[in-house]
Amino acid sequence: MSAGRAPACTVVDDLGELRDYVGAALGTTAWHRLDQTSIDTFARVTDDEQWIHVDPARAADGPFGTTIAHGFLTLSLCAGFVGQVLEVRNVGMLVNYGLDRVRFPSPVPAGSDVRGHAELLSLDAAAGGLQAVIRMTIEVRDAAKPACVADTVVRLLPRT
Repeated sequence: MSAGRAPACTVVDDLGELRDYVGAALGTTAWHRLDQTSIDTFARVTDDEQWIHVDPARAADGPFGTTIAHGFLTLSLCAGFVGQVLEVRNVGMLVNYGLDRVRFPSPVPAGSDVRGHAELLSLDAAAGGLQAVIRMTIEVRDAAKPACVADTVVRLLPRT
């Protein structure tokens, strides 16, 4: 995955300025390919080697006609995608704090391109910084429904 910024990235100079974006789109990431090698690696690391993910021959006769990415692999892209669509200057760090809601409306067939659309749902004071809830909707190129919709919770901490 590219570590660069998305073409439409929201850039703010400080935590206070981020408040202006509550309820607004933050941007859309570049397309990212989820190939079989990525799926196989994720399967080994997480010990989830179910055939629908790692056995192309068997999966060809399965319900999706091919192997599919793990839902949690798709979900794990959210952290990097947030970094592609949001740059907060003069901040110490952004830390993943959790998830409020996650759904996987459709599968991601191996070899598909995905990208994320981010919207800032809320921004509240929390533990010496701010807590943002960012809805990340991950779409599959040419698919009717998104692959993942996740309300990610991120802590933004000032420089120390």
